[in-house]
Amino acid sequence: MSQEYGVDTLQGMEWKGLRADSDEFYEKATARNIGLLTEEEQKVIRRSTVAIAGMGAVGSNHLLTLTRIGIGSFSIADPDHFDIENIHRQAGAFLHTLGRNKADAMADMALGINPQLNLRILDSCVDEYNVDRFLEGVDIVVDGIDFFEIDARRMVFDEARKRGLYVVTSGPIAYGASLQVFDPNGMSFDEYFGIEPGMTLKERLEAFYRGATPKPPHELGIDPSKIDFDRGKGPALCSSVMLSAGVAATEVLRILLKRGAPMCVPYALYFNPYAYEYVRTCRRNGINVVE
Repeated sequence: MSQEYGVDTLQGMEWKGLRADSDEFYEKATARNIGLLTEEEQKVIRRSTVAIAGMGAVGSNHLLTLTRIGIGSFSIADPDHFDIENIHRQAGAFLHTLGRNKADAMADMALGINPQLNLRILDSCVDEYNVDRFLEGVDIVVDGIDFFEIDARRMVFDEARKRGLYVVTSGPIAYGASLQVFDPNGMSFDEYFGIEPGMTLKERLEAFYRGATPKPPHELGIDPSKIDFDRGKGPALCSSVMLSAGVAATEVLRILLKRGAPMCVPYALYFNPYAYEYVRTCRRNGINVVE
């Protein structure tokens, strides 16, 4: 099901004499951006639409971070509902939201930050039947899809590429965060990660993991025995999820404001504050080569 939320829901809302649907309200709420963004750049951000597929760990934090920056419109999607195991890392997971659809709950949280948001909400997977609706009118795509939903991720990346849209993905890996940016005119998702026809689901997931990380799991501090590709389970920390949100949002700003060309795949970044480590890689012949 698809829903639309917008300023029509704000009748009568105000704070200290300012109507929540007024320009002055938005300007005051985003005033501390100015100095890092110009007033004109903030207007660009306000006019921009970001699509975020997935409202779980990274997706929920992507939405809130970009909302606080002042993005004016979003297209968001997630078929899942909050459960107990989400509480340690997902921005919308609280006792009172357990059992609630993630996209719907996150829409309420985002509107609580910026009541002027225009939101397109799909409480289902992005698939071949609704992807046109999901990507309609968007300026950039941010990847918030669950790590183990590899084929849904491949489809979204492919459809964004067809529409000439950049896709930004930043994953929480061990104690740090990665960054890959996909130029619609550059390498495709499958090319970068080395996913080929005939691979099993487990092989596709393993290829994705190898491409997303600069080192084997044990070298990053991950217990490999806790990664279960068959059950779709793996370790993650809230601190790494939030780091990913900051990394992705900064890259979204760079692209939307056209502040020079982004560094796109085959180049990628990984930052691990626990190890005081910053790694830049270039993927060659299916291997991430540290530069």
